[in-house]
Amino acid sequence: MTGPRPVLALLHTSPVHVPVFDALRDAHHPGLALRHSVHASLLDRARAEGPEAVAGAVGAAVRAAVGDGARAVLCTCSTLGAVAERVAAGVPVLRVDRPMAAAAAAMGRRIVVAAALPSTVEPTAELVREEAGRRTPRISALLVDGAWALFEAGDRDGYLDAVASAVDGVRDADAIVLAQASMADATARTRTAVPVLSSPRPGLAAAAAAAGADRNPGRHPGE
Repeated sequence: MTGPRPVLALLHTSPVHVPVFDALRDAHHPGLALRHSVHASLLDRARAEGPEAVAGAVGAAVRAAVGDGARAVLCTCSTLGAVAERVAAGVPVLRVDRPMAAAAAAMGRRIVVAAALPSTVEPTAELVREEAGRRTPRISALLVDGAWALFEAGDRDGYLDAVASAVDGVRDADAIVLAQASMADATARTRTAVPVLSSPRPGLAAAAAAAGADRNPGRHPGE
């Protein structure tokens, strides 16, 4: 007899992330129950006024998720990640891009941060610097012009192709990080020899472990 499934709450700023993380859960963490909460207005306001302007709202969303039974909370928005991590909620609160940033920092000093939104560049770059510690990375920004308009228009293929095309133009780098979770599937469309890292899979793995999924007796062997 097994106990209840561990519950992980995910805070999104776009509904497109819901099926992405559901699919990753089904493939890699079937013993984990996900509860999705979408707050598109938080990103809109953060872009206009800065992430600190929505700190209170992010905190309220995190605490609401914990009150609903979450054992951990994962923020999938790079712009809001640092704000979410600071919330004291009595359970682990994680940002989806930290494991990606740690992996990139371990690959070398020349890191390119690719983003479709200007507001995600500096939060991601700061996270890479934090994970690099004393290794002082040389970070370059790659803003994919026009990509976000394609995303907002629902042109997923156009969006991913634009990201992949921009990334393929990078030469002088040890790693390229895709600053937004929505960019993840562009990795399969790139041809560059430079490692291209995305956040959803490693971010969910870290959050699943924090929620206790790895200790769930009902978890399948080998996962």
